[in-house]
Amino acid sequence: MSARIWIYGDDVNTDVIFPGKYTYTVSDPAEMARHALEDLDPSFAKEVRSGDIIVAGKNFGCGSSREQAAFALKYAGVAVIIAKSFARIFYRNAINAGLPAIEHAGCVDAINPESEVEVDLRKAAINVDGTKFEFPPFPDQVMAILEVGDLVEYVRKTL
Repeated sequence: MSARIWIYGDDVNTDVIFPGKYTYTVSDPAEMARHALEDLDPSFAKEVRSGDIIVAGKNFGCGSSREQAAFALKYAGVAVIIAKSFARIFYRNAINAGLPAIEHAGCVDAINPESEVEVDLRKAAINVDGTKFEFPPFPDQVMAILEVGDLVEYVRKTL
């Protein structure tokens, strides 16, 4: 996949990814997408396109365990998040949502807003402007979740 890049810094928390005021009032995927990152980057939800990539610093998704944060990004069209590190619960919520979350500090440092970035999950590689960065491959079960779309669909298919 090759896509537009959205770059954010360290400690992007779940409250700015999906504001808490919507937690119990918004469940429609399209509506969730409209509020993705609205408190951090008001242009994001209006301009994000399917297949875009978020690149971030350390501790992406810190804060509450709000699973809507990962789903809002997926529903907005984000194809993958590459960060220096992820908050533990957000990382698992992203996988459950079928949103690949890749930790790679060196790769993050190499990316700028004009970079050409291609991610190959099967080969566990990220190509940034012609430079290849490898990451530990996802376990088979995680790849299966990502390939079918999310954890719920994975469970449906395996029952």
